[in-house]
Amino acid sequence: MAANKPQSDRKLITRTAKPTSNEPRLLGKVAVVTGGSRGIGHAIARVLAEEGCSVVITGRDESALSKSAAQITRRLVPGMIVPIVGDVRDEKSVRTLFAEVKRRFGKVDVLVNNAGITQQIVTIENTTLEMWRDVLDTNLTGTFLCTRAALPMMQAGATIINNLSVAAKRVFAGFATYSAAKRGALGFTLSLREELIPRGIRVVALMPGATATDIWDQFMPGAPRERMMSVESVAQAVLVAVLLPPGANLSELVLEPTSGAL
Repeated sequence: MAANKPQSDRKLITRTAKPTSNEPRLLGKVAVVTGGSRGIGHAIARVLAEEGCSVVITGRDESALSKSAAQITRRLVPGMIVPIVGDVRDEKSVRTLFAEVKRRFGKVDVLVNNAGITQQIVTIENTTLEMWRDVLDTNLTGTFLCTRAALPMMQAGATIINNLSVAAKRVFAGFATYSAAKRGALGFTLSLREELIPRGIRVVALMPGATATDIWDQFMPGAPRERMMSVESVAQAVLVAVLLPPGANLSELVLEPTSGAL
């Protein structure tokens, strides 16, 4: 490993450090959070905004996106949350999104590639090409497109966090498409990290375990959400990664519910 690379620290983070003052720690920073209309993305956007960060949230559902922005801004300065409808699967839509970010802010300090979908539990032989393409386009290609569009606006000290799930490393029967997308995104993330170390841009693979979101309704409505992590816990871990001092790096941020496996 080259001597000029920042220190890498792969660990399980279970809590955040308390700020030493009431001063927002991300004043003047700009973040883009994909999939920001609900769940983990909504929680991450709220936590970043509460620290003084201007946050652009994007998603395909305009109504849900507007509702998310309104909920976050109730206790914040107007304009801290900017909802922009976009589809991470579509190259033109992504270009339009980041052109608007550039017009409004001129930079990106934090990119959270959070947009993602899961799949129905299905064997490989019964997996349709439509399902395969939809899951990979959203979870993998979308991460690539948004990262490529954001990088020209990112400088040393910026952070990219890719929300991958523990499925990036673990095997789950009936989820071959989802696993392929997440493992592919992990390979992309780690390669990106090596490319951006010389530029001083931190790249983190976020891999949360079972988290209590609406995504479970799609394939396991009866899942015991009381034993899962909250979206707030994941958001706080993201904040820890964003607030790391210059020169510090995390290759992987692994989160597990304290109650153990489901």
